[in-house]
Amino acid sequence: MKIGVIADDLTGANATGVRLTKQGFEAATMVYYDQPLVSGAYNAVCVDTDSRYAKEDIAKMRVQKVLKNFANWGADVICKRIDSTVRGNIGVEIDTVLTELGEKSIAVVVASFPDSGRITSGGYLLVEGVPVQATDVAKDPVIPLTQSNVPQIVQKQSQYSVSHIGLETVLKGEKAIVQALKEHINKGNRILVLDAVMDEEIEEIANAMALIKDYQMIPVDPGPLTAAYAKAFTSQSATNKKIIVTVGSVTSISGKQLHYLMEKTNSQPIYVNAEKLASLTETWEEEIDRVVAEALEEINNQEVLIITTNSPALKRLNLEELANEQKVSQDLLAKRIADGLGKITRMVIQKSHHEIGGCFSSGGDVTASLCSVGRAEGIKLEDEVLPLVAYGKFIGGYFDGIPLVTKGGMVGDKKAIYTSVKHLITKNSSSNLKGSDYQPIKN
Repeated sequence: MKIGVIADDLTGANATGVRLTKQGFEAATMVYYDQPLVSGAYNAVCVDTDSRYAKEDIAKMRVQKVLKNFANWGADVICKRIDSTVRGNIGVEIDTVLTELGEKSIAVVVASFPDSGRITSGGYLLVEGVPVQATDVAKDPVIPLTQSNVPQIVQKQSQYSVSHIGLETVLKGEKAIVQALKEHINKGNRILVLDAVMDEEIEEIANAMALIKDYQMIPVDPGPLTAAYAKAFTSQSATNKKIIVTVGSVTSISGKQLHYLMEKTNSQPIYVNAEKLASLTETWEEEIDRVVAEALEEINNQEVLIITTNSPALKRLNLEELANEQKVSQDLLAKRIADGLGKITRMVIQKSHHEIGGCFSSGGDVTASLCSVGRAEGIKLEDEVLPLVAYGKFIGGYFDGIPLVTKGGMVGDKKAIYTSVKHLITKNSSSNLKGSDYQPIKN
C-alpha cells in the first residue's frame, strides 16, 4: 500500500507525513517536486510543490509532474494537502489532480483541523471560533482572504462543479455520508466539501469514502482526513482479520463502554451466563460449548466479536450465596468465570477459519486467565493506548504474537474500549503494510 501526498508547502508536507507515520506508514517528505521519489522502504511520500504563492500555470505544472512520479512509483492513494486556512491555489491544484486522474476521480474537501482549532460548519471555516476572513490570515500580503465559505473559495478557482454536504448529514454517521456522497457524485459534482467539527466526524467521512469503490476518492485537507482515509483505505484493502473483545467486568462503566462500542461498530455481543460458569458442575463446559458455537457462527458476520458476561438482561451474581451453596470459596468461583471466558476466547481463535487481528480484554482476572488458558509465557509490551490501557503481544502458547490490549474494568471513559479496538485495527493495518509478524498456533 502506497500513499502519495501533494503538498503546497514544506511544513504542511511534514505535518501530514507525521500523521501518516502514526497510522503505521513509513513516511518521507521530498523537498524537490521534479525529482524521482525517494528510494528505500517508504510507503508514504509527501512532495512539496512549493506552489501556494506560485502563478496558476506554475502550480498546475508542478502538480502534474508530481502525479507522473506517483504513477511511476505505483501510488495506490493520491491525497492533496491544502493550507489549514485555505490559502493558495486550492481550486487550481484540485482541478489538475482531477483532470490528470480522469473522470472517475472525486475530490473530497474537509478543511477542518480540530486539533488546531480549525472547524467547518455550514461550509464556513472557523479558526478558534472566528471566520477565517476575520483573522490575521485575511491580511496575507500575497493572497489575502476576503471570504470564509470553503465551497465558494474553491468554486472561484475551479472549473468543476463544487457541492457542499453539511454538518447535519455528517453527524448522522457513515451510512448517511456514503449516501450523500453518492447522490452528489451522481449529479455530476467532482468536488465535494464536507463540514466537520471533531476528529470522529473526519474519521466517519474517511470510512465512508473507503466504502465507495466505483470512484477514486481524493482526500483534500490539511492532514487529518488524509491520515484517516489512508487508515480506512488500508483496512478495507487488507486481509479481513477479526478482533475479539472479551469483557468479564460487570461494572456500569464497562457496560457504557460496551454500549458505545456496539453503537460505533454495529456489533451484537454474545452474552455469557456467568452463573453457569460460576460452577464446578457440567454447566461450566455446557455454557462454554454453547457460547463457542454461537461465536463461531457470528464471527462470520462481524468484524468485532464481543464476548461478555456484562448483560443488561441477566441479574448480577451473588457470589457469596453461590459459594455457600457449593461449599467453595468466592475466589474459586470468580476464577471459574474468568477461566471460562479465557477458554471461550481460546477455542474461538483455534477453531475459527478467520485470521485474528487482535484481542481486547477488560479486567485483570480475565487477562490473567487468557494468558493461563492460552499457555502464554507473558505479554510483550509495546505501547500505551490510554492511561492504564496497554498494548502488546502474547508471548508463546496458543496466542503467540497476537496483538492484545488490556484495560481495568474501572478504567477510561465511555469511548475506552472503542478506542482500544481502533488501536488494534490501526496496528493490524500497519502489519499489513509491513507484513504480518505472527502466526496463531492451531490445534
